[in-house]
Parts: sequence; structure tokens; C-alpha cells
Amino acid sequence: MKLLFATLSVSFFVTPLTYAQQVQGDYLDVFIVKVRPEKRAEFDAVNRRIAEANRKAKGDLWTAVEVQYGEGNVVQFVSPRQSYAAIAAGFTAFMGAINTAYGPGGASKMMADFNNTIFSSRSEIRRRRWDLSVNPPTDADAYNKLIGETRWLRTIRINVKNGREADFEERAKEAKAAIEKGSKWVFFISQVIAGSPGNVYYVTTLQPSLAAFDSAPKLPELMGQEAFERWVKGVSEAEITSETTLMRMMPEISNVPEEIAKVAPDFWQPKRVAAAAHPMPKLADTAKANH
Repeated sequence: MKLLFATLSVSFFVTPLTYAQQVQGDYLDVFIVKVRPEKRAEFDAVNRRIAEANRKAKGDLWTAVEVQYGEGNVVQFVSPRQSYAAIAAGFTAFMGAINTAYGPGGASKMMADFNNTIFSSRSEIRRRRWDLSVNPPTDADAYNKLIGETRWLRTIRINVKNGREADFEERAKEAKAAIEKGSKWVFFISQVIAGSPGNVYYVTTLQPSLAAFDSAPKLPELMGQEAFERWVKGVSEAEITSETTLMRMMPEISNVPEEIAKVAPDFWQPKRVAAAAHPMPKLADTAKANH
């Protein structure tokens, strides 16, 4: 999905790290848009049609999230990818689904309608840093459950000084060791490899509610105050800037895998669940009721 719009305008003897890479992919394909406030209703409507077309035609898969605390009217579409080839395959699947649903002419109009609803867009490819990530899921069920139950994300975007990447990553490994020793919280770390200036890392945690962030692990307690102060000094010497945002999931314009959707179908597939609960009457039954 991201490449399309960028053109216009994520065995029992397998180790946890290797399994995470196999199940969840090595890259995140991220498309970020700034929506025109006066066009927000149109933006949501066109993206609902896009998502539904991809669901019906088994097209590309993505999760949409919206910034709630941070720059307003920013929406991200995130797809895990195994490789660069998988990014291209996702683009092909996305285009195929749109053309199947609306035809070439309808697809062109839909893309034009989408572009009319946004100020700007940017695409990033992020490499997932499983070596730095904290408590990543080690099997498919755990991963699907985590994503399926997520409603809010907190992301820290860190811009690291040139030549200080190794220092920053060492600090990240220190935090990882401390958190994994004293907490079950999951933190995903990724590194931008295309689409953004500088040396950018993202640290993201996913939670089922906003209130859940109240129980976040506290590094001063896990590391000890003296070690924590050294750690903070090391991080400050390696980074240029950092920004923390809170985002919410947008199921209505997402197209997640079935394994994730079935974790919470009322959230991820509300219209389809309602349709199954109240099926349309058969033609013969309707005729009988009218006699």
C-alpha cells in the first residue's frame, strides 16, 4: 500500500530471534500521511474502500494507526515484510486488489481522491532490530495475540548522531538486559534504512489500553539509580533529538491477517461480525413472509 501512494504523491529447535524473524519479517514498510483536517471524512471513506477491496481480493496486508498525542491528523500504514522482494510483492497484490474491485479507471480515480485528502506523504523502510528488541514474541500465537489485543502504541523516535550508532545500540542493549531481567514488557526496535534523513531508530511498545502504560517498567528501579544515571548520560551523548508519540489502532482502514483478526473479531471486523450474526434473509423466505 505504501509504495502505491508514494508513487502517486511490516521447529522446536528454532531460537527465539530466528523464529521472530521468520514469523514477523525483517523489515517494516511504512507509509506516513498528513491528512487535511477539512478532508478527514473523505480520507476515512476512501481508505475504507481500499481496505475492503484488499480484504475481498486477498491483496496486501497492513495495520493503520493514527497519532493521538503528537502532530495531529497523521496516519501511518505499516506492513511487516520479509525482504525487499516482499515489498514489491505487496505493491503488486495491492494494485491487483484495487483493479479487481474497481477496474483501472476506478482505481485511478480512487488514487486521485486519496491524494486530494492529504497535505503530504512519506515512505520509510525500517529494519527490525531483533537483537535490540525487548522480550519479542517467540511464536506465532504470541505475536498474533499481542497485535490482535493492541489498541494503543507508544513510539519514541530517536535521531542518533553520525558515528555514535554503536554507542546508542550499546545503551539499548543495556536497557534490554535490565528490562528482560525484571519485566515482561515488549519493546520493538527498528532502524530506518530508507526514507528519512539521519540515523533514526524507533522504540515501540504496544498495549491494550491507554491505562496500561501506567505499569511501564521503570529503568531507575531495574538498573539501580547510579547505573541509570550513567545510562542516561550515554544516551544523551549519542542522540540529537527524540520524540514520543501515542497512537491508536484504526481497524476500519486496516487489513490485518486473519490470524490477528480472529483474536478480537469485534474490534478488527465489526461489520463482518454483525453481518454473520444477522444474515440477509433468503429470497424464498422473504417471499413466504409476504404471503
